[in-house]
Amino acid sequence: MTDVSAFERAPTGREMPGNPRPLAGIACCADLPEREGLPPAVEKEYEPGEVLDGRFVIREVVGRSMMATVYRAEDQDRDGAVVAIKVPLMRVESDPVSYGRFQREERIGSALSDPLLLRFIPAPAHRSRPYILMEYLDGCTLAYVLHRTRRLPEADALRIAAVICRALGHMHGRQFLHRDLKPGNVMICRDQRLCLMDFGLAAEVDTGFSILAGLTPLFGTPEYMAPEQVRNKGNDVRTDIYSLGVILYQMLTGALPFQSEDPWAAAQMRVTGDPVAPRSLNPGLTPQAEEIVLRAMRRRPADRYQSVDAFRADLEAPERVHVTGLSGRLRAPRWRLSLQGTPILSGIIIGVAALLGMVGLFLVLMRHR
Repeated sequence: MTDVSAFERAPTGREMPGNPRPLAGIACCADLPEREGLPPAVEKEYEPGEVLDGRFVIREVVGRSMMATVYRAEDQDRDGAVVAIKVPLMRVESDPVSYGRFQREERIGSALSDPLLLRFIPAPAHRSRPYILMEYLDGCTLAYVLHRTRRLPEADALRIAAVICRALGHMHGRQFLHRDLKPGNVMICRDQRLCLMDFGLAAEVDTGFSILAGLTPLFGTPEYMAPEQVRNKGNDVRTDIYSLGVILYQMLTGALPFQSEDPWAAAQMRVTGDPVAPRSLNPGLTPQAEEIVLRAMRRRPADRYQSVDAFRADLEAPERVHVTGLSGRLRAPRWRLSLQGTPILSGIIIGVAALLGMVGLFLVLMRHR
């Protein structure tokens, strides 16, 4: 077998003007574990040494999700360059909605080009099965970093959020929304880069596409969704700003802003109320950092930052932020039944109502026989 370190050093063809290292000096981004833990496989996978389509030598599994398996492989047509290959699960291939998300990721990812966004590589025209070809990122997700550290120093959290703003700025400038921002979709690389990943739910800003309500995980991660996503209303750049605000809240406090065993109940809480003030969870935060995160997470989009550029400006110069006392005007969430916010409970209620209706109809018919 080829020595691992040899093909990890192989060129990827990625253009990195000036070799930017936006995370240089951040301790948690330098002390990364060798490998991030993986969940068990749910179906048969390619074995190390297998060759896909006569070109890609599979080396190891580096990622697993409910949608796909990601492999590190060696591209024999590009002098042994290391690549990542994302192969959808068989059940995803057979489901039109899930497979549509997979296809959307390749289409939108291929239209984007920025060092802070995962780069997609043109795949062979004829493939033995569907897969996406991408650059290989050596590092760990921000989710894993937070799992190890719980919360980050304020300056580090603001800096990471500012870099994510830069990545989003490129997407928004190309008229794309990410719509599934979460720590698991942010890669912290060993070369001290940050890379935004997973464009399966991304969409054009003016597409009018609405996330479908239902019981599947296809329309985002409830813990990070903006109120308008939960309510199935229109999304725009401020939707991504809210989700990044949740990530920043988690980096600063070590906790999610809305807590519930049912993620959909937590999602509904952000529709009717505000999060707990960050400084009540981390008294060491400055009032400016608290102001920034609460401004990004305002329930009404019109009250949030209106662009990632405005958000980034405050993240990069927090000492200039005017503290308006948002933390003193927070309102606790109120319980409100919602067919979208609590789909399981709503399904039970609808089912019971339908059953009672059928019983009533049966009794009426029996009475008139």
